[in-house]
Amino acid sequence: MIEYKDKVFHISAPGMSYMFRADGYGLLEHLCFGPPASMADAAALAVKPGTGWGCAVVLREDDNASCPDVLPLEWSGAGRGDYREAPAELETDDGPVSTDFRYAGYEIIKGCAPIKCGLPQADGGTETLAVTMRDDALKAELKLYFTQFGAAVTRRAELVNLGSRPLYVRKLMSFSTDLAGEYDMHSFSGGWIAEARRTVCHVGMARTVNESVTGFSSNRANPGFMLAEKDAGEDNGRVYGFNLLYSGSHYASAQRSLQGLTRVMQGISPVGFRRKLMPGESFETPEAVMAFSEAGFNGLSHIMHDFVNAHIVPRAWRYRERPVLYNDWEGCMFSFDESRLLDLAARAKKLGCELFVLDDGWFGGRNSDRAGLGDYNVNEKKLPSGIDGLAKKIGRMGLEFGLWFEPEAVNPDSDLFRAHPDWVLAEPGRESLTSRHELLLDLRKEEVRDYIVSSVCGVLDGADVKYVKWDMNRQSCALGTAAHEYILGLYDVLRRIFAPRPDILLETCSSGGNRFDLGMLCFSPQIWCSDDTDPIERLDIQGGLSYLYPQSCMGAHVSASPHAQTLRRTPLYTRGNVSFFGVLGYELDLKDLLPVETREIKAQIAFYKAHRELFQFGEFTRLPAPGDAAGWQVMKNGVAAAGIFRRLVRAAPGYGRVRFAGLSPDKRYRVESRKQSLRVGGFGSLIKYVSPVRISVHGALLRTADKHYAMPDGGDSFTASGRTLLAGFSPAGRFTGAGYDSASRNQGDFGSEIYVISEETGHVKKR
Repeated sequence: MIEYKDKVFHISAPGMSYMFRADGYGLLEHLCFGPPASMADAAALAVKPGTGWGCAVVLREDDNASCPDVLPLEWSGAGRGDYREAPAELETDDGPVSTDFRYAGYEIIKGCAPIKCGLPQADGGTETLAVTMRDDALKAELKLYFTQFGAAVTRRAELVNLGSRPLYVRKLMSFSTDLAGEYDMHSFSGGWIAEARRTVCHVGMARTVNESVTGFSSNRANPGFMLAEKDAGEDNGRVYGFNLLYSGSHYASAQRSLQGLTRVMQGISPVGFRRKLMPGESFETPEAVMAFSEAGFNGLSHIMHDFVNAHIVPRAWRYRERPVLYNDWEGCMFSFDESRLLDLAARAKKLGCELFVLDDGWFGGRNSDRAGLGDYNVNEKKLPSGIDGLAKKIGRMGLEFGLWFEPEAVNPDSDLFRAHPDWVLAEPGRESLTSRHELLLDLRKEEVRDYIVSSVCGVLDGADVKYVKWDMNRQSCALGTAAHEYILGLYDVLRRIFAPRPDILLETCSSGGNRFDLGMLCFSPQIWCSDDTDPIERLDIQGGLSYLYPQSCMGAHVSASPHAQTLRRTPLYTRGNVSFFGVLGYELDLKDLLPVETREIKAQIAFYKAHRELFQFGEFTRLPAPGDAAGWQVMKNGVAAAGIFRRLVRAAPGYGRVRFAGLSPDKRYRVESRKQSLRVGGFGSLIKYVSPVRISVHGALLRTADKHYAMPDGGDSFTASGRTLLAGFSPAGRFTGAGYDSASRNQGDFGSEIYVISEETGHVKKR
């Protein structure tokens, strides 16, 4: 609900209040963003500058407290007494100018106020507050939009040139606000195959920045971040979350003042940015989302996950279960023909997969990543039946068909480049730089966008394609405004292709998670998290993303071991267990599977399908776990599934404790660990000591047994009260080096287990 009274604005929701007022000078004074508050307490929430501070620039000479530099503000000017970072930097033809926007009025709008410039927008807001501010000397108007989405609020800004000469935007943030208190910034940084590593920096009087200048939202610095009080934990303490509905270069900063105010802002990166506004023209920023929780990081995650699932992903895919897919890339790479694909599809179908995805290499001269990109004519040597014929043959097996594209890039060795070298995104007078043997197409040009739309739609409409993997395997060299206009062009292309085809499941990818952002999720229900499919690395990658993004949008595949990215060997059950907490897929050569592995994958897929809605849309919680282990849980309709994931084992492990979350203390629950098995070969020479006959650890007998036979691992099956499960129970013991016990967990390095927790009828009596 949005309320207004006596120049006080209040956006309220269960567990949250966002309040500010227009003061006597027309500045927007921030009052609170946090626990529920009352408009009647506005005066009590306002800061008390008293006589102010010395050496201060004041708005009125006889009012020492009118210093904007020490006030908590919702927007600030530059060059007018507030020396903290300004959210806007503007120029005229004469050079940089100061800004001094003052309150001029407001409007409360039902639903959302549409963005006009082509940027994506959250859908389904209840009300929007539009606050108008004006700078009369500059002859410019600024509109600040606040839209409520349950417990989350989005903010954006629109600048209008009301003057008679050009105005230049060098920087315009989506929001700026000043929070009382001291915080740490939690951001998610990394790089290719090492995305979303959680980084914690204390916010002090030196500016703390989270930004990307690559032209994309970037695996270097995801646009989402959090500010948290020092003592905040997963389930306690105050945490603020911020994210940006944008896929280009971004900027966010936080800085604490001497007065204890932390200014936080976020928007398009100002590096190299210069947007010309002619008289009457306007410039709109991307939407930013803001949320608050007193229940720690998990509480903040629940709000952000609900926001993404309910208001960001395309309507046709909201809470719609995603299929289990098989992708041929790591099994084939560029080396395939139709018969090999049909063999893989038949094997995938027998395992229980529902969607077969043909990745790179199906078009033009695309036999490596050095040629053919941009030419979307089918390679008939590989696929004599074409895409349509292949899709029909796979469809007759009972599988849906999906296809890979990389439409934004072009190889210099391609028919497209030879015909249109001027279509490349380039800076005049400079040689274009390649990455992965690719150049970017200039999506600012209408003819380029038309070509991409025509090429992709021609393929999609010529065959029964149910899924598209939209890849992007390089970063941009464009700066500032050019990079922003590229992203607007990309959004136009995606909108034109997929809005008329809402039932095609789009999964975006950019060398993995190079564009894992809310802007892309407005078009694609899921994103490929990372090219790294090592499950131990994925604990950090998916775990980092989980703070701000729901598991329903994370592509998570089981691949071969040892892993191509780390050479680490991991158990097949752990690869499956980690991938359960996302959109499950398989990406390995199925003809190399041993019989014992085939049985295990069949069991994994059957288990996932039985609990798919729970894994994809259950409330996700990070559980406490000992040492360097990780614990994840999802819960929906009284049923929960939890995973405990360990890294390296230690000798002589003690008695562990497992704690679940979200259960009712006074109910009884049935706890069942998923049945898992251990490869015989994993016990190595220990087999000699239990076998009645002599066995060589390198002999044919053990190799044959390892292909066909697995030993059952121990597990848990019991009932207990919710109170006990919340406090922690003692799970099955672990291998102690003293022998095999069928009731214990006999896992080595990188072991894991999955528990299913379901309510039993009846309640525990209160004592």
